[in-house]
This record gives sequence, structure tokens and C-alpha cells, in this order.
Amino acid sequence: MSLTIAFDLDGTLIDSVPHIHHGVASALAEMSLPGIDRHTTQGFVGRGLPILLERVLDHVGVSQDHHAELTRRTMHHYVNTPSDPDSVYPGAREALTALQEAGHRLTLCTNKPHEATLSALRDTGLAPFFEVVIGGDSLPTRKPDPAMLHAALDGASRALYVGDSETDVETAQNAGVPFLLFTEGYRKTPVGDLPHRASFADHADLPALVADLA
Repeated sequence: MSLTIAFDLDGTLIDSVPHIHHGVASALAEMSLPGIDRHTTQGFVGRGLPILLERVLDHVGVSQDHHAELTRRTMHHYVNTPSDPDSVYPGAREALTALQEAGHRLTLCTNKPHEATLSALRDTGLAPFFEVVIGGDSLPTRKPDPAMLHAALDGASRALYVGDSETDVETAQNAGVPFLLFTEGYRKTPVGDLPHRASFADHADLPALVADLA
């Protein structure tokens, strides 16, 4: 039987940290603010751009008064610098293709801003896979609030969520939706400490996991 499967994006389908870091670092430099390294940027990913940039400003010791300007400049660089098609995790395209061919409906639920999400999907060639795209500013709330996931699942009675982070786990729990964990993303917590129906390190394994749950 077919499912509606919602996916997270950053750390689940694409390794977006280099792209995010480029946008943040470029914006900081333009504002003559202290810089940040890529590893630190990665640690701030997961709760959406507003919180990421709050954490950046705290890290570099600068007032949150700069938040609006840093957001504007970061978004400019993020949207206008193409995402690398090679940022898609190995096997992800093939897995999405197999899931579509099996009759599953695919949607996206990400805390990345909607405009930046559409740009990333276009640049990486993933856009045609998703019937519904819910970004971090599509609704008044963000993950782990379940409203985003419910919107992405679009009323489906048989649903699944696929993600990589603690935020995704919490979102699935809040929404009462079964969760599959991609273990090679941006999580910080040991896999065994995160509630999930099943986990995978290789996207080639995803279609079979879904078939077991369908």
C-alpha cells in the first residue's frame, strides 16, 4: 500500500552545510563582524535560519540587534549562490525515484526558509520529486512543532517522516508519525538514544525499509 512520505532536507537528502556556511560567512564579512568556521556552523543547523543566526551572533559575541541585517544578507547569498548538485547524498535520487515508482507520494518538511528551499531543490534537481514543499517560514511555527509536518503530509492517513536530527525525531513524535532516521546527517545524539522505527546509513536501503512499513 502507498504512503505519503515527508522528508527533511538538510542533512537528510543534501549536505547543505558548505552552502549555509558560505552564506553566513559572506554576510558576516560584509558586516565587518567576526567570522565563524564551518564546523561551528554545522552545530547550529536544524532549528531554522532565525535560530541559527541567533546562535551565530551569540558565538561571535555580537548584539542580536544585527539579526535582521545578517538574515537579509545571508539569504541573499544563499538564494543567489547555486547549490552544488553533488551535495545530494549518494543514492538519494535513486531512492526517491524508487519510492515514486512504487506509488508513494513524496513531500518535503524543512526548517530552511521556503525561498531557499525551492532554490536548493531546483539547483540539485530534486524539485520534481515533491508534490508539497513546506519551509521554515511557510507557517507561523517551525519544527519541532507538528503543524509543519501535518501540512506536509496534507491529510494523509498513512504517513511516514524521514529525517536526520533530534529536531526531526521530536517533530515526528509530536505529530504521532512513524519516523525513519538517516544516521549520516547532522544529529549529535547517539542513534540508540533517539526514538525511531528504523534507521539507515545508505539511501539505497531506504526503499526496502519503506516497503516493510507500507
